[in-house]
Amino acid sequence: MVTKHVLLAALLATSLAGCMATPQERGLAGAVVGAAIADATDSNIVAGAALGGLAGAASCGVPGLPACY
Repeated sequence: MVTKHVLLAALLATSLAGCMATPQERGLAGAVVGAAIADATDSNIVAGAALGGLAGAASCGVPGLPACY
C-alpha cells in the first residue's frame, strides 16, 4: 500500500514539474510532494517537506528541465 502512495506522489511531482516556472513555485511543489512521500513512508513530514522544497528550488537551471524565469 505504501508503494502505491509513493508512486502516486512521484507521478504527481513529475506532472507538475513542467508547469513550475519560478524557483518559488518549484520549491513549493517540492515541499508538498516531499511531505506527502514522507507521510506515506511514515517518516518525518517536516524533514520531507524541507528536503523536497530544497530539491525543487535547486532544480532551476538543470539541463533537461524547463528553464526558470
